[in-house]
Amino acid sequence: MQHGVQVAIDTRIKPIITVLGANAGMLMKEVENKEVQVIVNNLWTEGMASSIRCGLKKLLEIAPGADAAIFMVCDQPFVTSKLIEELVAKYKETGKPVIASYYENSMGTPALFDKTIFAALLLLKGDTGAKKIMKENPHQVTTVNFPLGNIDIDTNEDYKRLLKPQPPAPKQG
Repeated sequence: MQHGVQVAIDTRIKPIITVLGANAGMLMKEVENKEVQVIVNNLWTEGMASSIRCGLKKLLEIAPGADAAIFMVCDQPFVTSKLIEELVAKYKETGKPVIASYYENSMGTPALFDKTIFAALLLLKGDTGAKKIMKENPHQVTTVNFPLGNIDIDTNEDYKRLLKPQPPAPKQG
């Protein structure tokens, strides 16, 4: 989680809202004294949609004039501030209301959503997340490449596997 928070801080995009769920009490210590607004999602058992709604409601409370919101998850170790800045640049360049990261033939997080999508985000339910909006409105979406976006850390085994040195790729030719 600290990596994701630091990436957000490094972008200098404000405000930064961190939504905590299942282990909020334990994780709160990880973001103390950081430049973030922390909110606890008490409905976390519902799934990802509840965290999206919780974070977006907080954004609209503290920055009602926000033009867009970027959603990130805390388990993607290869997210960088450069990637987040690419989302913003693509948004400004194309005017598309949704800018998603693209990896493994799929769109996902981090993703930027224009304020015209906020109402749809607030209606999300369950564990589908915002990918549902992307799939239902492909003409409104463009992407930035994030080749390592499929790598996430959900378990201790995932973390240990990430730390293991990888064998070099076989030479071609």
